[in-house]
Amino acid sequence: MLLDAAAVTRCRRRVHLDHDPASVDAPQALPDPSLEQRRTDAVAHRAQIGAALAAATGESLHAVPAEGPARRRAAATAAAVAAGAPLIWGAVLPLDRSAARRGSAELLVRAPGGGYLPVIVVRHRITDPGSGALTTPLLEPWPGRAAPDPDRKVRSQPRDLLRLAHLNRMLGTAGWGAEPGTAGSELGGVIGVDADVVVWHDLSAGHWPGGRSTLAEYDARFADRVAVAAAAATGSPALAAPSRVTECRRCPWWPTCEAELTRTQDVSLVVRGETAVVLRSAGIGTVSGLAALDPAGEPPVPLPGMPFADTVALARAWQRGLSVVRRVPRVPVPRADVEVDIDMESFGESGAYLWGALLTRPGGTRPGDEPEGYRSFATWEPVPTDDEGRSFAEFWTWLSGVRAAAAATGRTFAAYCYNEQAENRWLLASARRFAGMPGIPTVAEVESFIAAPSWVDLFALVSDWFLCAHGKGLKRIAPSAGFSWRDPEAGGENSMRWYRDAVGMDGAPPNVVQRQRLLQYNEDDVEATRALRVWMSSPAIDEVPLAADL
Repeated sequence: MLLDAAAVTRCRRRVHLDHDPASVDAPQALPDPSLEQRRTDAVAHRAQIGAALAAATGESLHAVPAEGPARRRAAATAAAVAAGAPLIWGAVLPLDRSAARRGSAELLVRAPGGGYLPVIVVRHRITDPGSGALTTPLLEPWPGRAAPDPDRKVRSQPRDLLRLAHLNRMLGTAGWGAEPGTAGSELGGVIGVDADVVVWHDLSAGHWPGGRSTLAEYDARFADRVAVAAAAATGSPALAAPSRVTECRRCPWWPTCEAELTRTQDVSLVVRGETAVVLRSAGIGTVSGLAALDPAGEPPVPLPGMPFADTVALARAWQRGLSVVRRVPRVPVPRADVEVDIDMESFGESGAYLWGALLTRPGGTRPGDEPEGYRSFATWEPVPTDDEGRSFAEFWTWLSGVRAAAAATGRTFAAYCYNEQAENRWLLASARRFAGMPGIPTVAEVESFIAAPSWVDLFALVSDWFLCAHGKGLKRIAPSAGFSWRDPEAGGENSMRWYRDAVGMDGAPPNVVQRQRLLQYNEDDVEATRALRVWMSSPAIDEVPLAADL
């Protein structure tokens, strides 16, 4: 039984099922195409980083063969360590059977005082604008030269830190780690999706709750996961029971856990995470048990998150098969004479390739107005590309024109999205990346747009005024408004796969049919937000039960 670093951030029940011989024939979800795609993209990203480092550092870098059995690759890594190679790419560490550890590092860097420090390569952002991150240039990954960066601050990525701690412990056991107690001996590095610097983390620093260091946090978590796995492997009483958490959405074991949770009507079906844990500690472990409580009374125990009355209402809604219930008799929805629904499509961290907009005029159309309807502003060059700047500029110019025309004719204007976090992020990122290009707004202009009351996040309205027993995603809520997507496979994960085909990312010719599929998907998304808004502000909303009446 050997665990890799991923075990410390995984659900404890998943660790159990991964190691329980009795679960071999248990139901599992079909492979997640988005997960497979992310893995493919990560492999390509690591290959690019490795090639760049090899070209820049020459004989300083020893590359372990990427193919072949892990045992042979570990032996090649050991030979490079014995030879004192300054940099070792693709390192496979010796199995640590005494501690049940296995692992590999994209890069090992020789420390100034001898031994090696781990560097991992990830395909997500590891810094934000700011200052203070400890960095070195990507092609000069020497920890002795690390210095506080005036332009970057660290973005919290707990999984990265815990993986570095895992590798730190493995290097120490193998006798390959930096000399304990020497300066920088507990550093670990990360190269992110931007691939411009190595960010160095002090694993002995107290970044975790209670002032615990990353190494202390890792040690506690890993010991727990080893105990969970060992109990499962030996048939001992399980140390982890199923409970619905965020990870369940993409876990291969979800069908198995869902069946068990539904059979027992587990309380985590309506309240997740810490709230479910707290309720169980008070003896409220089922949906029916929660639904039976008096929402006007005192909770059995202080609850984190939502108000106690809402948790009871959610349980009662779940029992009745209701997806949505109202918190209030009237749902306040900002409306305007001129309305634009906006939805952005991005390809992971690489870029925003499509801005879609639906123009409608509840206040009526006047002579000289441009036609209502859907518009798309896209680039079909694989992102990242400067052509994103062109498509974003066209979108912003059009949107600014609609706003100006409304103001010039004395009409109100509002723009809508569903969960503004993604749109806001790419609005700001595009303004920064393409600053100076024709039609690109300044960051200040974008910030002004985002801060204005005319930019309306419908997800926030749903969160404020509704209780949703089966989730608040647009594809969960819009059907309550009578809307359905034309494509039965419509979804963010599938759209990533369609995009690869649309731009010919995997070597095949660009697929025009998939481009049209993405445009239709984006158009349906903005039609969905409009349908949701119209429904919330219409008499039909009275048909949705009130939470207080359940």
